[in-house]
Amino acid sequence: MSDYSVKTDVQRMPTIDDIIKARQILDGTVRKTPLQKSATFSKLAGTNVFLKLECMQLTGSFKVRGAFVKVSQLSDKQAENGVIAASAGNHAQGVAYASAIKKIPCTIIMPQNASPAKVAATKSYGARVLLRGSNYDESWEATQTIAREEGLTIIHAFDDPDVIAGQGTIGLELLEDLQDVDRIYLPVGGGGLAAGVAIAVKANRPDIKVIGVESKAFPAMKESLQKGSLQSVKSGYTIADGISVKRPGKLTFEIASKYLDDVVLVDDTSIVKTMFLLMERAKMVVEPAGAASLAYLVSNGHDMKKDEKVISILSGGNVDMYLLGQVVAKGLMQMSRMIKLFILLPDKPGALKDVVDSLAELSVNIVEVEHDRLSSNIPAGTAGVYLSLETENESHSQKLVEFLKQKGIEFKIVS
Repeated sequence: MSDYSVKTDVQRMPTIDDIIKARQILDGTVRKTPLQKSATFSKLAGTNVFLKLECMQLTGSFKVRGAFVKVSQLSDKQAENGVIAASAGNHAQGVAYASAIKKIPCTIIMPQNASPAKVAATKSYGARVLLRGSNYDESWEATQTIAREEGLTIIHAFDDPDVIAGQGTIGLELLEDLQDVDRIYLPVGGGGLAAGVAIAVKANRPDIKVIGVESKAFPAMKESLQKGSLQSVKSGYTIADGISVKRPGKLTFEIASKYLDDVVLVDDTSIVKTMFLLMERAKMVVEPAGAASLAYLVSNGHDMKKDEKVISILSGGNVDMYLLGQVVAKGLMQMSRMIKLFILLPDKPGALKDVVDSLAELSVNIVEVEHDRLSSNIPAGTAGVYLSLETENESHSQKLVEFLKQKGIEFKIVS
């Protein structure tokens, strides 16, 4: 157990009984997602890694659990008036889906720059979507105003006892499927998932370590726990927008202070690599926030004992398709399976062919070719050529570099 000192107002803390009740509410509505051992990630992490596949949950995320539990316990008047939530992603879809099942009017407030795909997905569940503000904080302010004006009940994304209880049902499933688990790693944004799972696990098995994983760009929960009071962090940038929270909730912070064993940090480079490996090796599409806990294990798992059993919760699978293309390209580059070169050639027929013929000798695949004759750094009579090349591995890439040097071809590695 963590021994952080807590300085915050006490709110109603959900209990294991609330989580058991939440599971009864969810029975027949959400999926009990699989828990699978991964040979690939066990090898990479140097320990026994099991993946909890919440990326396969309805709406593509664990968020539907908490949303459905909260919506299910509204009073008749609240249900008649309807609900409202601020979200640019998974919470929006979870609330919209739960409201559709319960036939409750639903309004979702999203930032004006929200992904069109996420807006469309939320609307597909029948929700009224309003674009307000340039970021989540401004959308949240608009949500509170509209809720007062229209008499709507706000469904908070994480700082609510019923929502936390819903997320905690994942913890019950983990203990059923792997009773001798040693550690559980999960992503932390506002802290709802971490709070719910920690309560469920610690109530039954206080010896199991529950460890949160935050983005290095948004270490809000880690700093709050270290200082013993709620802290806000400056806006940073992370590919994992699902955990880019500047300040955790009051209730989730209190629960984390009592039950979380640690909070660790992961960077975007590790997340991209892990997303790529999940697609290539496990045939799974997992969003950046959803891959964060596994990314930490891939980067740091070798510090654990080889015989430990470790669970990573893959919390969601909703990825923007444009981002997915970038992840594939950057993942290939990180693993030295794609290399981009700049070559300055005489601007005459056959010059590029000589280079291509040389590359063919090494069985290097050319993915993309881009010519540049107009930039100021390109001398007249020459052509700059950018080549994106696919190689087998780091050793193959190094052979390519040495081969080009031997051929006397002048080049620069761009990335």
